[in-house]
Amino acid sequence: MSGAIKILRVKQAPAIGVAAMLACVSAGALAQTAARPPQTAVKPRAATQAPAVQPSSPAATQGAVATADAGKSSGNDNVIARIGDINVSADDIRGYVAALGQREQVALARDPSLLSQTVRQMLANRLVFQEVQAKKWDQQPAVAAQLERVRESAVVELYLQTVSNPPASFPSEEDLQKVYDANSGAFLMPRQFQLAQIFVAGPKDADKATDEKARKSLDDIQRRLKAPGADFAAVAAEGEAGNGGDLGWLTEGQIRPEIRTQVMGLAKNAISEPIRLDDGWHILKLVDTKASYTRTLPEVRDQLVQQLRAERARLLRQAHLNELLKQHPPVLNEIALSKVLGEQTRTTK
Repeated sequence: MSGAIKILRVKQAPAIGVAAMLACVSAGALAQTAARPPQTAVKPRAATQAPAVQPSSPAATQGAVATADAGKSSGNDNVIARIGDINVSADDIRGYVAALGQREQVALARDPSLLSQTVRQMLANRLVFQEVQAKKWDQQPAVAAQLERVRESAVVELYLQTVSNPPASFPSEEDLQKVYDANSGAFLMPRQFQLAQIFVAGPKDADKATDEKARKSLDDIQRRLKAPGADFAAVAAEGEAGNGGDLGWLTEGQIRPEIRTQVMGLAKNAISEPIRLDDGWHILKLVDTKASYTRTLPEVRDQLVQQLRAERARLLRQAHLNELLKQHPPVLNEIALSKVLGEQTRTTK
C-alpha cells in the first residue's frame, strides 16, 4: 500500500560511540525476539522484494570490480549463473561475498535468499563492465584519473582495515561481562504486543462515493466479527492481509500513539473498535502480551562482541593515523589553498 500511514516507528541507532553501540545491540535484540520482523506498514501486505546487497566500503567496491574484471573466467563445470556469454562461478561468489562489508555479510547470513539478489547484481555489473571495455570508456584521461583516485582510496581502506583489526581473542569473556554489568539497562526489553489487524482503506480526503463504499465494507466486517464463533484471521484473510493479518510482536515504542492507547486497554484475544487514521480504518486484535524483561548476556553476546570489536577497530585505526601524522606532520599553505578554492568556485559558476 503505497503512501500508507504507518503504525511502526522503528529508530536506527548510530554505529559510532559506546552509547550508540549499546543502542544498536538493543535494536538487534528486538529483531531476534520477534517471531518475525515487524511489518512497517499498517496494512498487511506481501513483503516487498529486499534490495540487492550493495558493497558498503571501498574494499567491497574493489571486490565487486574484481569479479567484474574476471569476465568469462568460469568453466562450465563450476558455472552457477550466466548472463549472455558471461559466467559466474562458485569461487566468484565466495570472493564477492568476502569483499562485502560486515553488515552485508551478517544480512546474508540471516537471510540466505539475499544471495540470489546479490548474484543478479553481480551479473548486471559484469554486463555493464563488458560494455565499458568494448567502448574503451575507462581509457579516457579524465575517467582514468578518477579511477586511479578510487583505487588509491580502496587500497588505503584495505590497508587500514588490516592494521586496525582487533586480535581474535578480543573481547574476552571478562570484558563482555564487565560491559554487560555496567550497561544492563541498555538490554531492557520493553513490553511487547502480538497484534493482528484488519485494514479498510478509506483516506480522509477521499470523495464521497469512495468514503461510502469504505464505510459499507467496514460495517460488514464489524458485523461478521461480532457474530458468534467469528474467526478474526479468516475475516482478515478475505481482504488483502496475509497470514490472517498477523503483525507479529511489536514494542510499545513501535506502535503509533493513536493505536497504542487502544491496544493497551484490550484484554488478551479482544478486538478493538475501528481506529480511523489518515489512510483508513484499522481493527486490531491483541493476540498476546510479553512483560518487560532484561535480556541475558548469552542472548546479546554475539551483538555485543560485534559492537565491541567495531569500536576497538575504530580506535586502533585512529591511533595508527595519529601516529603517522605525528611522524610526518602535514604542512599546508593556507593562503594558496584558499586561492585554489576561489578559482574552483569561479569555474563552476
